[in-house]
Amino acid sequence: MYDEDDLSLLDAEVELESPLDQIEPLTAESVVAKPDPDLMLALLENPQPQQRMLAARVFCDIEDTRATPHLIRLLTDTCPLVRVSAAYGIGRNPNRDAVEPLIAQLNRDWNGYVRKGVVWALGNCRDRRSLAPLADALRTDISAVRLWAATALARMAEVSYEASVGAIPPLIEALVQDPIAAVRSNSAWAIGQLCRELPSNVVYATAIDALIQAFAEDTDLGVREDSKASLLGVGDPRGLQLIETLEQEGWF
Repeated sequence: MYDEDDLSLLDAEVELESPLDQIEPLTAESVVAKPDPDLMLALLENPQPQQRMLAARVFCDIEDTRATPHLIRLLTDTCPLVRVSAAYGIGRNPNRDAVEPLIAQLNRDWNGYVRKGVVWALGNCRDRRSLAPLADALRTDISAVRLWAATALARMAEVSYEASVGAIPPLIEALVQDPIAAVRSNSAWAIGQLCRELPSNVVYATAIDALIQAFAEDTDLGVREDSKASLLGVGDPRGLQLIETLEQEGWF
């Protein structure tokens, strides 16, 4: 869907950061002087892009269901800074009505920052409809988006058993094949989250096999550590036995 030329849209040093890293957190002072939601709702309709962006950013910190229809509309704003702020705002105020607009924007937006925020928001919406676009993003998008698509897919554990099962194959593929270690690490973490909710069946066993393989064979220490942490978190006997054996041999 998107080639690596899109990397030019993202600063190489911040490409893999969290979608919220560039949003200033609430401080004690800002909590005292909390913005007026009614005023911010009005500013979402302001003709000035800067005002729309600032208003959307407010709803990244506060929850107000009244903002969601406005934020959905701003997903198609001409200004990318407004679109990315709207995506983050929806992520803080998730709603089923936002899922289809988010998917549509993920498929058409040229800006990597926006797609990254949209992926994060889709994960927070915890909706079965997000599974296919998130899996596609994990397979085809730039590394910053793949990173957060892996994390977002872990949310399928809160959706349904079927959604969890559907999220496992693309995560295994990313864990084994993705060239970026951070994406593989997030995939290992996400698989661990999903496996905690799965019964002991073929899908579960395949996922555990992938974590064991990554723990034993991945060239990146961080990926091995995250695979180990997932195995420990799941508590699978095969994984625990392998970890114990390798540590006794001084391999890890």
